[in-house]
Amino acid sequence: MGKRKHITEVATVFLKLGCFAFGGPAAHIAMMEEEIVHKRKWMDQQHFLDLMGATNLIPGPNSTEMTMHCGHKRAGIPGLFIAGICFIFPAVLITGLLAWLYMTYGTIPEVHTFMYGIKPAVLVIILSAVLKLGKKALKNIPLAILGIATLIASFVGINEITALLAAGIIGALFFFITSNTPQKNLSLAPIIFFQSVSSSATLFSTTKTFWTFLKVGSILYGSGYVLFAYLDVELVAKGLLSRQQLLDAIAIGQFTPGPILSTSTFIGYQLNGFWGAIAASLGMFLPSFLFVLILNPLIPKMRKSVFLSYFLDAVNIAAVAIMISVLIKMGNDILIDWKSILICCGSLICFFFFKKINTLWIILGGAVSGYILSFI
Repeated sequence: MGKRKHITEVATVFLKLGCFAFGGPAAHIAMMEEEIVHKRKWMDQQHFLDLMGATNLIPGPNSTEMTMHCGHKRAGIPGLFIAGICFIFPAVLITGLLAWLYMTYGTIPEVHTFMYGIKPAVLVIILSAVLKLGKKALKNIPLAILGIATLIASFVGINEITALLAAGIIGALFFFITSNTPQKNLSLAPIIFFQSVSSSATLFSTTKTFWTFLKVGSILYGSGYVLFAYLDVELVAKGLLSRQQLLDAIAIGQFTPGPILSTSTFIGYQLNGFWGAIAASLGMFLPSFLFVLILNPLIPKMRKSVFLSYFLDAVNIAAVAIMISVLIKMGNDILIDWKSILICCGSLICFFFFKKINTLWIILGGAVSGYILSFI
């Protein structure tokens, strides 16, 4: 009965997040951290950080993979699959409906006034997570220096996965060399094992659409926005999709909740109707389930290893630095007039002065505020 209750709880939490998690991976993870660590206490903040840092190093949508990790922690392997499916399903359903409307009427609904208000509110949610996770990840001055270096690297255009790996290796070597800890548990076998298994993720293909998206889902690193660079090469350059259709897919990803990679559903529908949407969605997300299934049991072992524990600490602070970079870049794009600044300030007041307010109310409040202010 207890296990069934945990599975139901996992399904409820991530279905709710799948319906209301706007703003991209950084915002999704911020909302998850609030829901899982602080509100429900499924895990402590250090373990959440370890999951976040490790997830940044594997292909696939980071926030979706974090849902799977959290589901596994609460309800085992069934929880992993339930969490991932419940988080993905609302976005895929909404995107599929929008794809049908697009194909039928040649346009997509106007929701810009609501998104105008949601985006400034999302900034506050990300800021909250950065402050809480950063406080936990910032354990000493060398880690602070490493975080600043990662932030600078992000701003000068260095690929985020390269920055994370470099930070992890440099930090692990520095702390391992300068510490007085006996040289034990140095094995890198968990990472080697993971790399060797993950390379087989693209063996399961059935149709051309499924194969294309399975391939992309297996090698996609970093932000979901990188997806569009891959699809430009895979589809637009080959004449299978127009550039306008790809741009419309980007717009869909920006104003639907849940993972931005649900745009694969939209594109799949353009390519081959209903079954194309199903094939594209399955191909895009299946590798993530496999990667998390392999990675999850290895993270506690990594934390027990002296060298890999240092590696995780360094990657964690680097991941927080990447979140700061995303926050600053989003702020520059979103806070462009007094209305957006007003919504952001109002969200700040609500979030930090009313400690128990749910992040979903912040999102809904931002949406309503954006709609009301559009008339001014």
